[in-house]
Amino acid sequence: MKVCVIAIAGSMLLASGAAAQAINDAQIASIVVTANQVDIDAGKLAASKGTHADVKKFGQTMASDHAGVNKQAVALAKKLGVTPEDNATSKSLYDGGKTNVDKLKGLKGAEFDKAYIDNEVAYHTAVLEAVDKTLIPNAKNEELKALIVKVRPAFVAHLELAKSIQAKLK
Repeated sequence: MKVCVIAIAGSMLLASGAAAQAINDAQIASIVVTANQVDIDAGKLAASKGTHADVKKFGQTMASDHAGVNKQAVALAKKLGVTPEDNATSKSLYDGGKTNVDKLKGLKGAEFDKAYIDNEVAYHTAVLEAVDKTLIPNAKNEELKALIVKVRPAFVAHLELAKSIQAKLK
């Protein structure tokens, strides 16, 4: 599906674009907030538009969990006096997320459910790669790094849950 291709491309920019250049803590904060917001927006849509009960519940979980991470990230940035700095990666994520949601809005029923879950599997896979290869290694502030390390297991759990729902939808 085309929806997945767009979101995957944006996610791969997160992993490879950020790795291509050293990024600072303000840019990492922007990437974290943007990546979470992308999943909040798609999750809210899935919670309201999904037809499979697991898809609706997963969407609610994504919106809630990622909102919680964003709350922690914003509070930490404020505490540290760091203003999230837009960068090519965060802008690409934002644009890819908006395109994904716009495409998902045009889908219905099982087609929507499958496209949403397929995207979530690809998105969480790419985000975990970026967390491991770019965000954690480049974070200079220990509290920022600790927050990313702390939320990583939740992203792993999200990926595994998305994969299990994906298998049910096939």
